[in-house]
Amino acid sequence: MELPPIDSAYLLEILCALLKIPSPSGFTDLAVTYLESALREFDSLELSRNRKGALRASWPGLRGDSPRAVSAHVDTLGAMVQTITPGGRLKISQIGGYPWNFIEGENVTVFTSGGTQVRGTVLLSKVSSHIYEKKVIEETERSHDTLEIRLDARTSIADQTRALGIEVGDAIAFDPRPEVIDGFIRSRHLDDKAGVACILAAARAIHRAKLTPSQTNHLFFNVFEEAGHGAAGGIPADVTELVVVDMAPVGGEQASDEFHATICAKDSHGPYHAGLCQRLRQLAVDYRIPYKVDIYPFYGSDGSSYWEAGGSGTVALIGPGIDASHNYERTHMDALVATSRWLTAYLLN
Repeated sequence: MELPPIDSAYLLEILCALLKIPSPSGFTDLAVTYLESALREFDSLELSRNRKGALRASWPGLRGDSPRAVSAHVDTLGAMVQTITPGGRLKISQIGGYPWNFIEGENVTVFTSGGTQVRGTVLLSKVSSHIYEKKVIEETERSHDTLEIRLDARTSIADQTRALGIEVGDAIAFDPRPEVIDGFIRSRHLDDKAGVACILAAARAIHRAKLTPSQTNHLFFNVFEEAGHGAAGGIPADVTELVVVDMAPVGGEQASDEFHATICAKDSHGPYHAGLCQRLRQLAVDYRIPYKVDIYPFYGSDGSSYWEAGGSGTVALIGPGIDASHNYERTHMDALVATSRWLTAYLLN
């Protein structure tokens, strides 16, 4: 059987739309609402949200004796207001794990509990080269203590900032800055909105071809992966296997690159299930899907939280190669299409 074609224009449309919707962990409702709307195109899916806010699309298959799940996360890195300084600026608490220097100079939006939005920029507290010595700026360690958000508002004391509606605990989203150039897509938060877009592209290919998955599947879009417990709840107990779709980090001596899909054999939590991984590799061979195999020493996924929470299904991890993970990331359409085709093959076999 030939695989139905992936609509790359649709894949890119979904990805770019998701990238533009702020969704740091804990502030994901806008993105989940968009996904619900996009998934309603597929009338065979039954949509539901769990109490944590994750979205599940249940998809009846030709058989239901060995149900499966496919997971990706819509939440991203971000921050929260931790302190309002006496000078009216903001100190932040990280959401997710990233080096502090990765966000220096980035523009942000602060979402107040009252529903207003305030723009700002992450800067060193001692940043002006006409005031501070170059050596001081260069040698200052980027950290919670030295970086702050300069707000685009008339505020020079804490009370003026509070008058804007800003308080401790407000969500902060970093600008994604998506751009498409000659097949490359560069943006913050390709992790894991690229994986989400690949799942939707595979689902659309199958629906447009009027095909049905071989087994009942649950497409699970969770909202707390960057906090470490994304798939710890929400995957049905009778699921026999879980395929996680997340980024494949590129760099150094890694096998992954921006033009291939990758299967992860092992990450910081240990090896993935050998039998399921081998079956996915054979599908890639059978359908001529270009792929790599890699190991990630500083990586965890939905599969880790699923297993650690007591999930008993087998788990594998695939995804597009993405450069500069947790920074200003980049991938290529070739990797996205390859990942989407791999998912299509898995769902149909």
